Amino acid sequence: MVSGFAKLRNPLRIIGALLLTFALTACQIGGGPIGLGTGPRVSGQTVEVAMLLPLSGGGGDALLARSLENAARLAASDVAGSTTINITVYDTAGNAATAASRAQEAVGAGADVIVGPLRSDAAAAVGVAVANSNVAVLSFSNNTEIAGGNVLVLGYTFANTANRIVSYAARQGRGNIALVHANNLAGEVARDAVRTAAARNGATVTATIPYEFSQQGVVNVLPQVTAAARNANALLLTSDSAGALPLFAQLLPENGLDTSTVQMMGLTRWDIPPATLELSGLQGGWFVLPDTGAAASFNARYSAANGGAPHTLGGLGYDAIRAVAATAGSGRLGAGDFVAAGQIEGAGGVFRFLNDGTIERALAVAAIQNQQVSVIDPAPRRLGGAGF
Repeated sequence: MVSGFAKLRNPLRIIGALLLTFALTACQIGGGPIGLGTGPRVSGQTVEVAMLLPLSGGGGDALLARSLENAARLAASDVAGSTTINITVYDTAGNAATAASRAQEAVGAGADVIVGPLRSDAAAAVGVAVANSNVAVLSFSNNTEIAGGNVLVLGYTFANTANRIVSYAARQGRGNIALVHANNLAGEVARDAVRTAAARNGATVTATIPYEFSQQGVVNVLPQVTAAARNANALLLTSDSAGALPLFAQLLPENGLDTSTVQMMGLTRWDIPPATLELSGLQGGWFVLPDTGAAASFNARYSAANGGAPHTLGGLGYDAIRAVAATAGSGRLGAGDFVAAGQIEGAGGVFRFLNDGTIERALAVAAIQNQQVSVIDPAPRRLGGAGF
């Protein structure tokens, strides 16, 4: 057992990690889609981008904010031959009201588009604050409930991830899925995404098992999970490495689950942090991650330009500016124009905005083999059809 997981054996540490994850995820729940509009015309070849970031925010927000800004400036440099993009950064201090005020200030100063803010409560507030201007807001949130109107989401969504992993599982004959999710808002969003993906791809959710978001809640649900797995050929866990995933990975095999007969699958990145790859209960398991070739190229260029690796989510800043550059050629930068731009080359592979303001990304399916990441179904280079 890895040393990082040993710390989680302490009940207080486990509960603290679970509650911290809930607090971060809960910030990304709320709102509702309301349709897309078209923005004001962009004059000339120079685009003014207002970037709203929590530079003085608490926790790790400031570190992530710097990575997002650095990635955005890297993208602006990459597209400089075709479009000049001026980026002005506004500090939101991690506060929704402040973000709304900074957005109005930016629009008053002539911003053509707003990139950010980080979390969905702030993004929703910004969307309302600048709605009358028709300026598009490219939020870094992954909450699809705030998408629509002038707000688009850039984050990796449960809907996108669930569709990728479930469609792959169905094609591999692993479409009878027992689903395990936390009994909270984030868990319910993940549950609904998996159910939708199953219906779309001919898979069956044979059992849906919620658990109380605590250490004891995980322990209490173990018999139900192992029983459900006997009537399924895949077990899908929606939790991540900072929450219940390590606990399930340890306790399920100890409580009789044979992971060699039931395919373990996840909705989150099982390679973050790398110590997760060492958990015995996840060996052979499947999860989804960005296009590894594109991500490696971005990480190398970012490191060369900034002297260190980007934050895991830093590539969203790069994607935002690449989207601006791809859309600016139409002469407009409204939300509907970003949708019309179609496929865009991003830090983690190709992506496109959908008609409801959400995002579809080309993702790879990976397996944990001998404590290493092995890509078993590469990310497609093109997104087919009209999206989902």
